Amino acid sequence: MQKCRWALASANEAHYHDTEWGVPLHDDRQLFEFLILEGAQAGLSWRTILNKRPAYRLAFDDFEPAIVAHYDPDKLQSLLENPGLVRNKLKLQSAIINAQAFLKVQQQFASFDAYLWQFVEGKPIQNNYLTHEQIPAFTPISEQLSRDLQQRGFKFVGKTIVYAYMQAVGMVNDHTVDCFRYRQLAGE
Repeated sequence: MQKCRWALASANEAHYHDTEWGVPLHDDRQLFEFLILEGAQAGLSWRTILNKRPAYRLAFDDFEPAIVAHYDPDKLQSLLENPGLVRNKLKLQSAIINAQAFLKVQQQFASFDAYLWQFVEGKPIQNNYLTHEQIPAFTPISEQLSRDLQQRGFKFVGKTIVYAYMQAVGMVNDHTVDCFRYRQLAGE
């Protein structure tokens, strides 16, 4: 089966591509997980984050935002000492800050899902890229979402990180048109 070129780099990336990447997510806990992981990935390869994902799930209480929002300085220190994580203090602090902002968005919109998906009118954008090189690093929608998240207090949510997030949670279908997942996710 033909796949997106990036998915051929490792078994972990292939599995992620085949089962998760681009699948529309509407579960708030999973949306929070991807928000934290995409922020952790900034400046690193996605393969690095995929390999560390089990350690992140364990260290971050399975990405329960209500728990993460109440992490104290001792918990932050334990995260900084965890070799299974990207031990960047700003990134780890941002996870706590983002959990707090996430909970506020849930209160205002009833769910983070309702807030997030309004940016694409509730349905995935179906792109038609022939090659990986055609896929943009960001779009006007990711810029708009990035600005809105930043105004709400979120950290590590620049327009490029947000576009990667949108791809991961299925807000856009950026599988290349020759990829077997493209047609599956486009509903063809």
